[in-house]
Amino acid sequence: MTPFVPGFTHHRVPVADGVALNVAVGGSGSPLVLLHGFPQTHLMWRHVAADLAADHTVICPDLRGYGASDKPAAAGPATYAKRTMAADVVALARALGHDRFALAGHDRGALVAFRAGLDHPDAVSRLACLDVLPTLDMWDVLRGADAAVAFHLYLMAQPPGLPEELIGAAPDAFFGHFLDVWNPSPDAVPPAVRAAYLDACRAAVPSIVADYRASATVDIDHDRADRAAGRRLRMPVAVLQQDWGAALGYDARALWQAWAPDLTHTTVGCGHFMAEEDPELVATALRTLVAS
Repeated sequence: MTPFVPGFTHHRVPVADGVALNVAVGGSGSPLVLLHGFPQTHLMWRHVAADLAADHTVICPDLRGYGASDKPAAAGPATYAKRTMAADVVALARALGHDRFALAGHDRGALVAFRAGLDHPDAVSRLACLDVLPTLDMWDVLRGADAAVAFHLYLMAQPPGLPEELIGAAPDAFFGHFLDVWNPSPDAVPPAVRAAYLDACRAAVPSIVADYRASATVDIDHDRADRAAGRRLRMPVAVLQQDWGAALGYDARALWQAWAPDLTHTTVGCGHFMAEEDPELVATALRTLVAS
């Protein structure tokens, strides 16, 4: 049986010229958009979304280039820039009748959420980012041998051709590697969900690589311009992270505080896939943020 978010209905919603997103929607109440990470789809929110749907209209899209959403060929870095993907999310919410909404993202989705918060502060009322640093800070802290933990960032940053060929030759081994090493609780991603993730990634190698390549090019430019202009996140922000800073020698809270004056920063004890490993913790954090 194909995994799904219990009680949610699925839609295809046009958000840009030639691009429609696959989205699961459920519940009622104030809107909350949840953006998935890598190498996942909207299914990563299945437990959290079902919980939050008791109080909120919960909107769980597959990002452009992922899952069952459209995967336009990259005409350049802007096709998968976080600015472009953030505009998709705002257009999606508006198409569903929500001009203002709370937004949470994990991993890649957190980078899209971060950019949406900076570019669309009138639309994003609350922002949560799970287990990520803003793009500019991420590249700044990855240094020396410690950067080996993020080898995939460097691989997919290379010019078009080689990354797609290498990953496309063994997609299950590549994407499955992260599902294994980032997940200390194998039961958190059961076989049917793992298979769904791998199926989705197998069909999306060029667009996933383009998403990561944008983070080594145009996304850095956008972050640098915002930092130089003194732009910061104006809404309440919650960040949940593993304690990567202790291992790599940086202060995650301080890095986030520079972008988010109204910040709640929490270090968690679970693994990277925290919405699947400890959905109660994540749902509680999101409820607290939205109620603040």
